Amino acid sequence: MISVRNLTKRFGRTVAVSDVSFEVQKGEVLGFLGPNGAGKTTTMRILTCYLMPDSGTATVAGFDILNDPLEVRRRVGYLPENAPLYLDMDVTSYLEFVAEVREIPKLERPRRIRKMIETCGLESVVRRGIGELSKGFKQRVGLAQTLIHDPEILILDEPTTGLDPSQIIEIRELIKEIGKERTVILSTHILPEVEATCSRVLIINEGRIAASGTPEELQSAAGGEDTVFVSVKAGDSPVEEVLGRIPSVRSVKRVGGDDGGFVRYVVKSKNGADVGEEIFKAAVENHWTINELKRETLSLEDIFLKLTTKER
Repeated sequence: MISVRNLTKRFGRTVAVSDVSFEVQKGEVLGFLGPNGAGKTTTMRILTCYLMPDSGTATVAGFDILNDPLEVRRRVGYLPENAPLYLDMDVTSYLEFVAEVREIPKLERPRRIRKMIETCGLESVVRRGIGELSKGFKQRVGLAQTLIHDPEILILDEPTTGLDPSQIIEIRELIKEIGKERTVILSTHILPEVEATCSRVLIINEGRIAASGTPEELQSAAGGEDTVFVSVKAGDSPVEEVLGRIPSVRSVKRVGGDDGGFVRYVVKSKNGADVGEEIFKAAVENHWTINELKRETLSLEDIFLKLTTKER
């Protein structure tokens, strides 16, 4: 559905995007992550034909952004970080204007507008001025103008910026529902939002792709390690030595004193391996009693920081 090949964009001496390539499949919701200035917005503007690359190209819904920009725009719904709203218009008038600009047939416009009002939950504000609306409702109007021409692809740049927690949940659920029928690229700084809505994650840093994949795949790319906390009653058995012999264990460290005969250890594995089953087998073979066996993995936030900070 989207194929990006070797995109590069410079602003003077600053390289905003450097040789970026990636694919987005039909029906996929891609989380597009990166720190401020990483090149996310520049990439999204190139894909929506607001900017032209200095080199490289991309195809969107089968159309090349350089050779067929009008066809690309017809098939993409784009919501920039600051939604392009006319604050002196009411909601219905604005959607009528957008429908006309999008060249939706005149007889079809009322049905499309009604559908957008229903889909985006705008029934209570249809005749209110956009300038009077809350930030949450303004974002809903922005999504309505993004969807009104029934695009195959949605590109959403920070759609929940500035919203309160309840508004974030509302917009997140709306995006999840919309994403069931379309291909979506979602840029956001709210990592739980990505985990809740996205099937795959792409992280960009300093204009280059740092990693791409599911959260599990990113953990491996980040050189992640699983941590298992285990509390055992083992008597005089050399617990650290026994666990240290498990091939996928990186280190074993005692972290807690005696508690009714139980001692707590933290076990770190290599390359994200799940060593819980091996630890349990070792306990059975050595007649240990276990009262805790808990696995912790790198969160998406941990992975993001590890891939996008200098100290990695």
